[in-house]
Amino acid sequence: MSLDTVRAFLADHAPDIEILELPESTATVALAAAGHGVAPAQIAKTLALRVGEEIVLLVARGDARLDNKKAKTAFGGKVKMVPVEEVAALTGHPVGGVCPFGLASPLRVYCDISLQAFEEVLPAAGSTNSALRISPARMVEITQADWVDACQPPEAA
Repeated sequence: MSLDTVRAFLADHAPDIEILELPESTATVALAAAGHGVAPAQIAKTLALRVGEEIVLLVARGDARLDNKKAKTAFGGKVKMVPVEEVAALTGHPVGGVCPFGLASPLRVYCDISLQAFEEVLPAAGSTNSALRISPARMVEITQADWVDACQPPEAA
């Protein structure tokens, strides 16, 4: 169960962080924002991207959109979304619960600079009704992510 792999990851890397489980689905940015009482922008969505033969994860603010030109520059090649049917196998997490923690296979993680607008963001935690609260800097630290500029600012989206 992917929620268990996230729990195990956090036990090793950030035992002070609590997983928040809600009785209802938080599988979309809108549902997660409503469920946790935050603005959609504060939800940290995780996108699975294919760059050539490599699969990477990009964590971005909930209201940001991937900018193809910026993403090509940031990742050094054309970027395509990984098909939904492949995401769970690659990450170990169901769509709607994908996060950069407790991954089924080692994937490079990137965080979009759009997250830096917040002291705290809420990424999913491996299931369609779980999340956690974390500072963007701490998320970068525990996932060994790199910062990139790959999304359109919400004003431009």
